Amino acid sequence: MNVLLLGSGGREHALAWKLARSPSLGTLYAAPGNPGIARHARLVALDAADHVAVVGFARDHGVGLVVIGPEAPLVDGLADSLRAADIPVFGPSAGAAQLEGSKGFTKDLCARAGIPTAGYLRVRTRAEADAALATTFSLPVVIKADGLAAGKGVTIAYTPTEAAAALDILFDGPGEAVIEEFLDGEEASLFVLTDGTATMPFGSAQDHKRVGEGDTGPNTGGMGAYSPARVLTPELQARALAEIVEPTLAAMRDAGTPFSGVLYAGLMLTPAGPKLIEYNARYGDPEAQAVLPRFDGDLLVVMLATAEGRLGELPPARFIPETALTVVVAARGYPATPVTGGRIDGIERAEATGALVFHAGTSAEGEALVASGGRVLAITTLGDGAAQAQAQAYRAVDAIDFPGGFHRRDIGWREVARERGQVGGRLS
Repeated sequence: MNVLLLGSGGREHALAWKLARSPSLGTLYAAPGNPGIARHARLVALDAADHVAVVGFARDHGVGLVVIGPEAPLVDGLADSLRAADIPVFGPSAGAAQLEGSKGFTKDLCARAGIPTAGYLRVRTRAEADAALATTFSLPVVIKADGLAAGKGVTIAYTPTEAAAALDILFDGPGEAVIEEFLDGEEASLFVLTDGTATMPFGSAQDHKRVGEGDTGPNTGGMGAYSPARVLTPELQARALAEIVEPTLAAMRDAGTPFSGVLYAGLMLTPAGPKLIEYNARYGDPEAQAVLPRFDGDLLVVMLATAEGRLGELPPARFIPETALTVVVAARGYPATPVTGGRIDGIERAEATGALVFHAGTSAEGEALVASGGRVLAITTLGDGAAQAQAQAYRAVDAIDFPGGFHRRDIGWREVARERGQVGGRLS
């Protein structure tokens, strides 16, 4: 079967790497892809915003499944256009993708369905926001952009000054925001495949959003991750499925917008149980780079079954017991203004250690590989526990020569501490 994968980041490289291992794969096309994805797929020039072009390419090249990696084409309705042309697609409709496209939409759904989440208010003007902070919320408080923000539209404000600065950015022009109560606990990510009716839990992870070591500094799209999230015990996962995921999917079906694809639930594990932080309507990045190497199965088979409404016919997903740990190497200046163009060498040395090196923001200039984005590489290793995986990951990172890049040296610190019987601190 021919497959078209849309996207160009580390998540898409991980998807391409896994799809390329499917015995039933014919040709894997990727648009626009990147130099790492080119090792597994034939790169093509397609704009995901051009629905007519994507549909035409799929028809002309006998594509039996389109996999949409990033969130923007989903919110834009590309999956709807493909389904209207009878082309199987892995990814939700525009209506269902509102779970990621609008935080206010999701919070309102939670309120109607009784899904545990933080208390909130939707605000549409700066005056409404200031009034909410003055009368409804205490510090710390969480301030979120309502729409897509590439994982960087969230501020945890500990002081009035920090809150005001976040609102200055959000209301510098037309916009909406969601203000939430601060939840205390540890975060975990749960992935669930669904065809709108059947569900298949598909791994867990914990990521590090803050740019600096010790989980400090501004939020990013993610500086590293590890899988599984052992803090999300089988009992807590069962509660999250029963109290959060299943009611959400039921509400989407009842609204006439059933969700099909992968639903990524960001959870806060509070003393009262799991609560929803937010949803993503696609695989996370860099979580996909940690979860997919642990999946012991044929990704194309489960994606196609999801797209065709046959997920309930498959057995539960299997994952190897090892821990996967991913370290992101970013360009200096990220997440503000990354410095691009820096040369990267040593990928082969890193891979020789046994690591998987996923390209996130790279491009080719002649024979040279250079940085072309904020997050540049994601290095993943497997180990018998987080400590071993962490040590192996940094051995591989140190084999890479990228003077224009930086990375955190403490990815996985919380899980390593747990393995050693230590506790304390916060994961962000």
